[in-house]
Amino acid sequence: MAWFKKVRIRKEDKRVKIPEGLWVKCGNCKEIVYRKEVLRNLQVCPKCNYHFRISARERLRLLVDQNTFQELDADLVSSDPLRFRDSLPYLDRLKKSRESSGLSDAVLTGEAKIKGIGVIIGILDFSFMGGSMGSVVGEKVTRAAETAIARRYPLVIVSASGGARMQEGMFSLMQMAKTSAAVGRLKQEGIPYISILSDPTFGGVSASFAMLGDIIIAEPRSLIGFAGPRVIEQTIKQQLPDDFQRAEFLLEHGLIDMVVDRKHLKETVARILRLLLTEPYRE
Repeated sequence: MAWFKKVRIRKEDKRVKIPEGLWVKCGNCKEIVYRKEVLRNLQVCPKCNYHFRISARERLRLLVDQNTFQELDADLVSSDPLRFRDSLPYLDRLKKSRESSGLSDAVLTGEAKIKGIGVIIGILDFSFMGGSMGSVVGEKVTRAAETAIARRYPLVIVSASGGARMQEGMFSLMQMAKTSAAVGRLKQEGIPYISILSDPTFGGVSASFAMLGDIIIAEPRSLIGFAGPRVIEQTIKQQLPDDFQRAEFLLEHGLIDMVVDRKHLKETVARILRLLLTEPYRE
């Protein structure tokens, strides 16, 4: 009787097994895109030109000349002045972020060259606690500005942040005034400061050094503002315009100077620096 016994084939056995991570879904057009194609396109969707979020190290490789970056203040780490705890103690959350990002905090600063032009550069990393600005981020941005003054190098900062770091409370909010004052000294010294806004740039970062650049550049469709659109709608009881707080909307209304694709960003920054600098700043 066993000759007539049906053997059931489970459906999952018939499925074609696709390796994980081979495809990625675009956050804008929702298309499923081949990951290697996105990587070849500098982490930009080939279907709709949506710019994916990238890490500080990836940004560094795209923006500065090869083998010219020398990190500054790599040893600075946050303490826990408030002994803050949410679902995790703050120190444990910091440890997890350091392990996952490879950074000591949410900003990477250093000296580098862009198309042969010496600069001091700072890059915020959204993967480190949402790029939030705590005491270390404020201190490193301030020191970057002071180093730019001492070296007579232009300052370039790439922002990607959700705002202030709530785990540091008042200490975090103080960084807004601190960094703004440091950037103000650059203007007094006649040293150019270029601010690059990526997706997203919000809260205390956008309310301080991110919006104080001599030239403010944004990547396409970057979300930029202070409070989120939902909070604003609930506050003013009105529906916001389409693409409100997107880079293109801000450009149209005069809040930023340029919207530049990632692939053109390095050349654009170098061209602006050549126009702004009274000295060649080359070695």
